[in-house]
Amino acid sequence: MTYVPATTLNDSRSSGAIKLHGPQGFAGMRKAGQLSAACLDMIADYVKPGVTTQELDDRIYDFVLASGSIPATIFYRGYRHSSCISLNEVVCHGIPGERELKDGDILNIDVTSIVDGWHGDTSRMYIAGDPPLKARRLVDVTYEAMMRGIAQIKPGATTGDVGHAIQSFAEAHSYSVVRDFCGHGVGKVFHDAPNILHYGRPGAGLAFKEGMIFTVEPMINAGKFGVKLKNDGWTAVTKDRSLSAQFEHTVGVTATGVELFTASGTGRHKPPYA
Repeated sequence: MTYVPATTLNDSRSSGAIKLHGPQGFAGMRKAGQLSAACLDMIADYVKPGVTTQELDDRIYDFVLASGSIPATIFYRGYRHSSCISLNEVVCHGIPGERELKDGDILNIDVTSIVDGWHGDTSRMYIAGDPPLKARRLVDVTYEAMMRGIAQIKPGATTGDVGHAIQSFAEAHSYSVVRDFCGHGVGKVFHDAPNILHYGRPGAGLAFKEGMIFTVEPMINAGKFGVKLKNDGWTAVTKDRSLSAQFEHTVGVTATGVELFTASGTGRHKPPYA
């Protein structure tokens, strides 16, 4: 895999090379990431039994547009919504609709805002009402697994270090890590190199270099890691119908470690949200 400096000529195209961003790129990603984080902070107040997932998506659309941004998912490969909302056994890419939230539902809300061409990609889990203990435990472990993976990131560490930290923690709690989806490079391109696997061996994979920007977004299943795609071409669900959870941050590799571009500015990092 080739590493290249991000420039105004190549930072809006995907070439397969890993882009290394400078201060301008980090500043752009901070703005985009903070807007997406603020959107997820906002929507927490509206996740409750009786609300439809389309109502939540409409609020996200209004918030992002009112902030002078646009949702990256609208018309992306034919997708027609401002977010992905994935309930219970849905692993990712759930499509908003008229389904009303029920007491005890868990759901992932995934948003990406485009600010001055930069993509702030992030997701969090939410809980409608009072969930079973097993659901709350899955959400808590998934968040901790992501943060343990992010903690490995620094120049010279590898993608395998991140994947191993996530996998070993999830499997220690008898959960499984989805293999079919992964993190990805991001910047002025929505999905770029490299792929960031959420499982692996220490020291394996690509080495991190200062200036890399990518997502860490593990999907953790309460059952086995197998998934299947529904007929809509987007919605991925667990094959065994077990619960699934996911969190996602966009991060940048600094000279000494890692910067989270999409951290909540109000402390709403994981449920329950005050």
